[in-house]
Amino acid sequence: MHPILLSASAAGGVAGKILTVIFAILFFGFIIALHEFGHFSTAKLFRMRVNEYSIGMGPALLKKKKGETQYSLRLLPIGGFVALEGEDEESDDPRAFSNQKAWKRFIVIAAGATLNIILGLVLIGVMLGVTGSVPTTVVSDVADDLAAADNGVHVGDKIQSIDGIRVFSARDLYYCLYRSDDDTYDIVLKRDGQKLALEDVKVLYSAEEGYCSFIVGSEKTGFFNSIGGSFRETLSMSKMIFLSLVDMIRGQYGLKDMSGPIGTINIVADTASEAVQTADYGSIIFILAFITVNIGIVNLLPLPALDGGRLFFSLIEMIVRKPVPKKFEAVVHAVGLVLLLGLMALISFNDIVNLIRR
Repeated sequence: MHPILLSASAAGGVAGKILTVIFAILFFGFIIALHEFGHFSTAKLFRMRVNEYSIGMGPALLKKKKGETQYSLRLLPIGGFVALEGEDEESDDPRAFSNQKAWKRFIVIAAGATLNIILGLVLIGVMLGVTGSVPTTVVSDVADDLAAADNGVHVGDKIQSIDGIRVFSARDLYYCLYRSDDDTYDIVLKRDGQKLALEDVKVLYSAEEGYCSFIVGSEKTGFFNSIGGSFRETLSMSKMIFLSLVDMIRGQYGLKDMSGPIGTINIVADTASEAVQTADYGSIIFILAFITVNIGIVNLLPLPALDGGRLFFSLIEMIVRKPVPKKFEAVVHAVGLVLLLGLMALISFNDIVNLIRR
C-alpha cells in the first residue's frame, strides 16, 4: 500500500469545502427551525397546548420537558417540527389547536412562513449594507442602437413595467427580460415626470454573456433608501418565485431545473466557498435570503400538506362560518403529503445525479 499525500492547499480546499457544506446544512436547518418557531411562538401566545417543539429531525439527542411541552434536540440538523394538540385529530382539550377559532389557527399556520420572509427582508438589508449600494430601475447607460430608436429607452428613464409586469428592482427588471421568448418588449417608464408606454421595444439581453442593451444604476446606501430597497428587493424576490412557478406550470422548466434540500445545500456551499475566496459576501447573503423567502412563499401556496393548504381550509371556515369536515381535510392533506414526498424523492434523486456528474 502506498500512502496518499495531500498538499497543504489541497487539504485546505477539502477542509474548506467541508466547512461550507456544514454551514449550508446548519443554515438550511436554521430557516426551517425558525419556520417552526413561528408556529410555536404564536401557539403559545394564544395559549394553545404545544406537546413538543423540536430542533432537528430524526432520533432525539436531548429531551427536556418544561411544563406541558417537551423540548427536543434531534440528530439531523435539517429542520424541526411543532406538535400541537389536536392539530391533525379531534381532541377534548379546550386548548387544542382544533378547538380554537379559525382566525387564531390562521395566524399560527401563517406565522412560520411569515418569519421566513422577515428573515429574508433582514438578510437583504444586510446585503445592501455590505455592498454599499441600493439598485434602482433608473437607466444609467444605453446602447447606441437603442438610444437612437424612435421608441428607445434613454438615460434617466425610470422603468416601471415590462410586458405588463410591474418591476420594483434591477433584479426584478432583468428577470422579466430573461423570461421573455423574444427580444421585443412593451415597456412603461417615466421620463421627465411623464409616464410613457413604449411598444415593441427591441432590447438585447443575455444573462449568460452578461449583456443588456441598457443598464440601470444604483444609489449609495443610506438609512431610508436601504429600508425601501430591502422591501423592494423582497417584493421582487417573491414575485420572481411566483413567476418561476407559473413558468414551471407552463412547461418552461422541468424536473432537471428544480432543486431540493440536497441541491440547495450544494448551491449554498459553492456560493459560500466562492464568497470566501473573492471576499464578495453580498452574493452568499443574497442566496441565503432567496432560499428563506422561497421556503416562505412556497409554504403559503394553497396546496395540500403545505401550510397554504391549511390556510385555505381556515379561510373557507372564516368565510362560510362553518368548519370543513375534519376527516375530509385530513384525507386531502394525507394525499397531498404522499404526492409531496414522492416529488421530493424525485428531486432529491435528480440532485444526487447532478452531484455525481459534476
